[in-house]
Amino acid sequence: MEGGASYPLRHRLLRMAWKIAWAVLASWTPPQARRWRVLLLRAFGAQVHSSANIYGSAKVWYPPNLSIGAQATLGPDVICYCMDRIEIGERAIVSQRAHLCGGTHDIDDPDFQLRAFPIIIGADAWIASEAFVGPGTGIGEGAVLGARGVTVKSLDPWTVYAGNPAKPIRARKRRGNAHD
Repeated sequence: MEGGASYPLRHRLLRMAWKIAWAVLASWTPPQARRWRVLLLRAFGAQVHSSANIYGSAKVWYPPNLSIGAQATLGPDVICYCMDRIEIGERAIVSQRAHLCGGTHDIDDPDFQLRAFPIIIGADAWIASEAFVGPGTGIGEGAVLGARGVTVKSLDPWTVYAGNPAKPIRARKRRGNAHD
């Protein structure tokens, strides 16, 4: 496709309807209304466990590309730019103002075409405040990306990362079966 729209009209109309619905029906709701926000996300095609916690100020770009496990959290003002699949595992936390970015552009293409890649966040992982997770990234089970950390590469399980670019800092103690 040369320089045209990256997504078909139907897709763009669904995103517009979603944006309006979230603004009117969810963005202003108190934290205690999490079940309502889960239902609204599901109505627009997201796969969200009933115990997930999505804050009203979180911004989800395209709900059908979002999957959130049990007791997982999308915190206040999170940007979930799910141009491709974004999966958030059980008990994973994406903290305030973090950015999950599933898209980029082909900088070598004269039309600068959009490219989308999935992001998979494992169970018990934590994306800390204002961190950035780039397209095509896997965050291993129990991994931590520290506050304002930036990763465009996959992170190993049960490892703490920080910085820009994110570098391993130390191993994280495994939870074992404490959540079972």
